[in-house]
Amino acid sequence: MQKLRRLPLLLFAVLLNAQLIQVPVQAQTQAQQPSFDHTKLDAAAARTLPDVINWRRDLHAHPELAFQEHRTANIVATQLRNMGYEVTQGVAGTGVIGLLKTGRPGPVVALRADMDGLPVSEETGLSFASKQVIKPNGKQANGQIGLMHACGHDMHVAMLLGAARVLADLRGQLSGTVKLVFQPAEEGVANEPNGAERMVTAGVLDSPKVDAMFGLHVGITPQTTGTISVRTRGLMASSDSFEILVKGKQTHGALPWNGVDPVIVSAQIILGLQTIVSRQTNLTAAPAVITVGTLRGGQRANIVPETVTMSGTIRSFDPAMRKDILAQVKRTAEHLASASGATATVNFDAGYPVTWNDPELTAKMLPSLSRVVGPALLTDVPPTTTSEDFSFYGQHVPSMLFFLGVKPPGTSVTDWAPNHSPRFNPDEAALLTGVRALASLAVDYLSGK
Repeated sequence: MQKLRRLPLLLFAVLLNAQLIQVPVQAQTQAQQPSFDHTKLDAAAARTLPDVINWRRDLHAHPELAFQEHRTANIVATQLRNMGYEVTQGVAGTGVIGLLKTGRPGPVVALRADMDGLPVSEETGLSFASKQVIKPNGKQANGQIGLMHACGHDMHVAMLLGAARVLADLRGQLSGTVKLVFQPAEEGVANEPNGAERMVTAGVLDSPKVDAMFGLHVGITPQTTGTISVRTRGLMASSDSFEILVKGKQTHGALPWNGVDPVIVSAQIILGLQTIVSRQTNLTAAPAVITVGTLRGGQRANIVPETVTMSGTIRSFDPAMRKDILAQVKRTAEHLASASGATATVNFDAGYPVTWNDPELTAKMLPSLSRVVGPALLTDVPPTTTSEDFSFYGQHVPSMLFFLGVKPPGTSVTDWAPNHSPRFNPDEAALLTGVRALASLAVDYLSGK
């Protein structure tokens, strides 16, 4: 009986010892997941701002065309190595990947910047304006075409380098892995895969596998410096081009009944294509655009030609709608041509997909952007019919792209020179906001906030 009475006491002692043993184990686990201090992030961003400005001005003065970003890539790689990143160069041609491993388990978050400039002769009058020129064949020379960072990619690279330094400084507070993607050729090269598509094919989203990806673009919408604009789902349109060859039967213009007039058939097709948007597409779900931009056929006024060729562009904001519209363009052209005794051959050149902001990811990360700009966060901006190859990453991993306002305060929309203008001059005061936003998205995603 005495042994039985002692048993509860022994059990209590064992349980007490177990609790005592568990306490230091829990404390050790918590020590491996330190809480993140955003004030340190902001301070680190402010410290790196002078370098961000210098990087931006240097890159702006030395733009390089798509897949020719060798100088830019070398600058990026050198800076990342100095910050302690594992660097891989030559990805998809001139792409650079920087990997920051914290040594603690966690997700992999990717941040992206594009590096290429445009064949635009700069008219900003800046002290660091580009003086680079090319000949029409693309070789550097005293040629006729200027080079310019007319879309703000110099800003993108500089801000991501700034965020890279912030994240490296705060590595001890982070868990997981940061992957920085500096890609070539967002503007693309005609009839070739663009930079992001090639980066995905080269495996940039693997080894380690990316869990979420973020990017920004300056301008696009004329928002004032200090604002961030974003929307869930389709932010920027898909961009597909098409060419339709209409073949009839050539004859004398005075005797059209002896042939099949491809000019008339082409006119019918052009009008028919517009009914795809106005009568066959649910525009309450998302807008769409079909534009015929070229029409070529015939040699003389009194000859019905054998063929007519037209080409155009298709813009849409929903992946399913995009697929339906392509099918409808093909069906409309072929059936209208057949009804007149002609034939229509339709070819598509698939461009950029819809820039799709993953709804769950976007909702999760809005507080991060709000912390950076407060009420200047615009969360339901209209979509834009321009396109971005960031969309290729979103085909494979949850992604979010946002717009950074760079229009100086007090500048009217009518006086503002937009992206791709020779006078495009984004406000450098937005650089700090961009650095903080990119770094905040990375650390908050890694911490699960």
